[in-house]
Amino acid sequence: MSASEQLEILEEPPFILENGVKYINPTEVKMSQFILPCHANHCGELSVGQLLKWMDTTACLSAERHAHCPCVTASMDDIDFDFEQRLSVGHVVNIKAKVNRAFNTSLEVGISITSEDPCSGRQWKVCNAFATFVAKGQGSGKVQLKAVIPRTSQEKIEYSIAAERRRMRLHHLESIKDLVSSSTIQKEPDFDESQHVVPAEKTRVETVELVLPPHANHQRNSFGGQIMAWMESAATISASRFCKGHPVLKTIDMFHFRGPSQVGDRITLKAIVNNAFKESFEVGVCAEAYHQEGWDQKTHINSAFMTFVVPDKGGKLCTFPRVKPEPGDGKRRYREASARKKIRLDRKYIISCKQTEVPLSVPWDPSNQVYLSYNNVSALKILAAKQNWVLNCMQNKAKLSTLEEDHLLFFKAEMIVSVNVKQVFVLLSDMSRRHEWDTHYQRFKLIQKVDTDDVIYHVVSPSVNKASNFQDFVLLASRRVPCADGDPYLIALRSVSLPAVPPTKDLDRGEVSCAGFTLCQEGVTSTKIAYYIQTTPQVLPYITRDITGLSSDLCKIIEALNKFLEQNKDTVHMCDIG
Repeated sequence: MSASEQLEILEEPPFILENGVKYINPTEVKMSQFILPCHANHCGELSVGQLLKWMDTTACLSAERHAHCPCVTASMDDIDFDFEQRLSVGHVVNIKAKVNRAFNTSLEVGISITSEDPCSGRQWKVCNAFATFVAKGQGSGKVQLKAVIPRTSQEKIEYSIAAERRRMRLHHLESIKDLVSSSTIQKEPDFDESQHVVPAEKTRVETVELVLPPHANHQRNSFGGQIMAWMESAATISASRFCKGHPVLKTIDMFHFRGPSQVGDRITLKAIVNNAFKESFEVGVCAEAYHQEGWDQKTHINSAFMTFVVPDKGGKLCTFPRVKPEPGDGKRRYREASARKKIRLDRKYIISCKQTEVPLSVPWDPSNQVYLSYNNVSALKILAAKQNWVLNCMQNKAKLSTLEEDHLLFFKAEMIVSVNVKQVFVLLSDMSRRHEWDTHYQRFKLIQKVDTDDVIYHVVSPSVNKASNFQDFVLLASRRVPCADGDPYLIALRSVSLPAVPPTKDLDRGEVSCAGFTLCQEGVTSTKIAYYIQTTPQVLPYITRDITGLSSDLCKIIEALNKFLEQNKDTVHMCDIG
């Protein structure tokens, strides 16, 4: 954020309960720290390692408020720092953490970091992060965590999307492996003697730290924030050797703790530049513990991958020479760095894509499958959590509502059917049958079954205007079963582009940014169905005619859907439910 773009950061309006009491999240922890010379690097700016320690401390306090027992850091998600506005000595860092969701024995804590200049009063965002903590009971027993009960609309959104983030974490390593094994990632290149290259071994750093009592947490294990700070320090030394300057840490690919270490252990930190791109380069760093009871045995504690940039005095990013990887594992790390960069770019484009941009469709390929699916489901969850819907009309026991927000129009149709929620989920998941009850669609053709939860369809829709061509869509359908009791079943839809299905002159290619069903169990044999869609120019004519009373198509579709579910519910087998 440049100085001209700085905005005052305002606190969210307080949430007032029905009894008039101001609601405060019971797990929320706030920490404010002055940046002192002891927290700064040689440039007088806040050390990222120190920031990581403050983040981990604040998040751990929040986790333990909910768990009512000690918690240890399991991972910290990718962090994208915005250091265009420097964090210098004399500035204040404000950190806020709260528990978004608890699973069986782990929980997710959301962390937001802002900074302020107390002399001018200016405030700006630094970064957001999500940390996963594991509750530790006495001995080796596991702690069954109580559920988080979200109250505000923002808490409900974070609670819902936390399940998707957890799913994405579990698929992260698998995505890297798939990319490395595919032909889309560059192989290690052939280097010409005339080229300016830097051998990776010249950037290798190896250092050791003794875990002392000040480095331990309240359980006498090594403090996770301290481990991350040591890793950042080793990575920065490696980065400095490569760029021969003062590197700036831009992103961190997830910290993942694989085992504990204790007071008295020796922590060996190894860092090396894995690959260099035009204006950035990646440093891989790992931490290993040598335990005092057996110095010949080591435990892998953590690994992370940090991306650095080097801005010149004018703020322009410097370019870098190529890296010549070491034989063996070095070549593997070289390719994996390219895979991680591709995933970061895909994720940044997919998740930050503006809803008003054209085209809305994101290219689909196996490398961005996990993030497209995540974005697809998350967008539907956010839409379903929106409030202030306006009821337009009721048709055949179905409520039709709209919501206008930020120059966008959203539509919702709700109804209750006398069919079990699992049966409804299976029947609506099979989009190839949607034309049997929805006249807005002539055909849903299966193009690609990505996996058990994600399918790509080619859809053809009759035009509202009989003089126009039919429209077609390429839609990614992502389905989700509940992660916990009380969660809805979900079927999310969004447009993607696929080379196998290019636009044709006979059909007008349309796009859907966010649509889908949420299914909630109302009783043993009844289900509440809610259908949401964010309107685009291509889908708006199908909706406005019914909302304004010019058509009764939706009424007929709802009647047909109810009839379709009743007639086919006995054909559903339990094995069809993922």
